Amino acid sequence: MNAEAAIRDQGIIAIVRAKTAEAAAANVHTLVMSGLRAVEVSLVTPDALDVIRHAQRECGARAAIGVGTAMSARDVEQAVEAGASFVVAPTTREDVIRAAVHAGVAVLPGAATPTEAMQAVEWGATFVKLFPASLWSPDALRDVLAALPQLLAVPTGGVNIENAADWIRAGAVALGVGSALTSAGDPRLLVQRMLEAVAAARS
Repeated sequence: MNAEAAIRDQGIIAIVRAKTAEAAAANVHTLVMSGLRAVEVSLVTPDALDVIRHAQRECGARAAIGVGTAMSARDVEQAVEAGASFVVAPTTREDVIRAAVHAGVAVLPGAATPTEAMQAVEWGATFVKLFPASLWSPDALRDVLAALPQLLAVPTGGVNIENAADWIRAGAVALGVGSALTSAGDPRLLVQRMLEAVAAARS
């Protein structure tokens, strides 16, 4: 599964963080079987690399499996060795971006300001994770994109079913969504509602 295409086409990256590797693996499986095509496993999850290996074997034909919370080039290298096809970071780090570019995988560094976002683009970011999106608003993103239309923004942190359409209409290329998909009811129904919200906002 091509990660960049999956993220662009579906517009959602599911974020998995869990207290155990078993719970994380179960969440990844449920999200992929519910129809999501891009799922990241955060390195804050115990044995996250093993979860990525397992997910790539079990779900790699259906979805792009990525790593989240990458903080160093070594994190990138180990995740790619485990099968990650995209890399997500909470901050704008040149070593992380360049390591992912060197490995040939999509990379989404986190940025909190337009300056950080454009620095990430200059270093080779595929998309820019607007993080935390809760510090921003769809109107603020719209204003930034009016000046920087080349920015491929992925708001993450505080994105949910209620505001997903607003972010897409403001110009977000995709959304990073975590607990809103796994902690408030049946994940299958939540995924379907999120997909419908994104599709409706794009139409």
